[in-house]
Amino acid sequence: MNRKKWAFLLGKGLLLASLVVLPGCSDKGESTDIVIIGGGGAGMTAAIEAHDQGAKVILIEKMPMLGGNTVRAEGGLNAAGTPYQAAAGIVDSPELHYEDTMKGGKNLNNPDLVRTLTNGAAASVEWLKENGAELSEVGRAGGASVNRIHRPAGGEAAGNFIVVALKKKLEEYNIDVRLQTTANEIIKNKDGVVTGVKVTDKENKQYTINADSVILAAGGFGANMEMIKSYQPQLADFSTTNHPGATGDGTTMAEKIGAKLVDMKEIQIHPTTIPGQGVLITEGVRGDGAILVNTEGKRFTNELLTRDVVSQNILAQPGKVAYLIFNDELRANLKATEVYFGMDLVKEGSTPAELAQQIGIDAAALADTLERYNGFVSSGTDTDFERADLVLSFEKGKYYAIQVTPGIHHTMGGVVINTQAQVLDTNDQIIKGLYAAGEVTGGVHGGNRLGGNALADIITFGRIAADEAVKSLKQ
Repeated sequence: MNRKKWAFLLGKGLLLASLVVLPGCSDKGESTDIVIIGGGGAGMTAAIEAHDQGAKVILIEKMPMLGGNTVRAEGGLNAAGTPYQAAAGIVDSPELHYEDTMKGGKNLNNPDLVRTLTNGAAASVEWLKENGAELSEVGRAGGASVNRIHRPAGGEAAGNFIVVALKKKLEEYNIDVRLQTTANEIIKNKDGVVTGVKVTDKENKQYTINADSVILAAGGFGANMEMIKSYQPQLADFSTTNHPGATGDGTTMAEKIGAKLVDMKEIQIHPTTIPGQGVLITEGVRGDGAILVNTEGKRFTNELLTRDVVSQNILAQPGKVAYLIFNDELRANLKATEVYFGMDLVKEGSTPAELAQQIGIDAAALADTLERYNGFVSSGTDTDFERADLVLSFEKGKYYAIQVTPGIHHTMGGVVINTQAQVLDTNDQIIKGLYAAGEVTGGVHGGNRLGGNALADIITFGRIAADEAVKSLKQ
């Protein structure tokens, strides 16, 4: 292009931006009120809440679909003091939920964050109902003093149920969702205020989204085995229940701009995953009455202890495996089990002896175990392992078994936040303009997450992050 034409185009304002953009970059740069990194449950929740409050939102997700680990969550959402508990005659309170969570987390949890979680969880159940995901059935999860875990009617897997509803709401609101768009860097200005995100889209074009606030909801690092091994080398040979995108990118980006991290060594293994596959068997199976037996056909634990304890008890058994044993009564009441039948993960028999033959264990031992357990159900007292919730008798078949072993499930560590979901730096000062929610954060679950608290976490803190970001925008 000659100088005269160059000058003419400049004068007329007609010079295309693409003519002056460096190779590999795009001419695309834009602004919004709030940009959200991560399209799992926390990010979707934050997007909907922020939109409801009038903010312009862009949600970016590096995977080709929404949902993250939330879509794999099966059990439900812990909340205390809900109308559903009241209707079932369950006496519960946020204070009891708090005590159970602190105890389950080995008191490593941040008490302020736990109180925020337990005080806000019931409202999160109501919020989900308003957004098309009613969790009307209440069951029991490990580490809970009472029935507290809320799930869809009939025991359908809660995570996918929630994701489908929230995705529908995003579409209804026409919220700007960009799939296969990876956040590369969180941007701070010279005053240390977060002002946006550098991203790469599915066509490998790089651009900046400028924003008044950034909400980090990128999930944990449970699928990043190098990162797992750097914190817990002994987990090197474990399979993971995490989706492939759970690689800790958000944690790394936040750390690069000075965010403080906490509890990074606290990595949870879930007691009931399929050996070598990382397929999760929902805690609802145990919560609704299934028992665990070893390869000798004997019970060896209270099935409703916290995940870390049950996992260690399984790892102490021959072959480091166990069998979940249940029957038609549980299958009829818990729809989530149908997935396992469809995946051919379940062995079955018309009698305990037939089931024992199918899984290769001693028939007499399994029959004795079930008969003894039936006695506990009848008397209301488990004299072997003190299981308090004895809801399922094994007097009738069919009988079913799923072989399980512990697998990597949840990373409790992450960026430090306060009760307003604001990210803190290494000097415990607020990083202005940056909020975080969900598994990318640390401090909520301490040394062990209770089943049902992850969904409570992502919805409760996802809403808080959005609310605080909108407040900042209005100010």
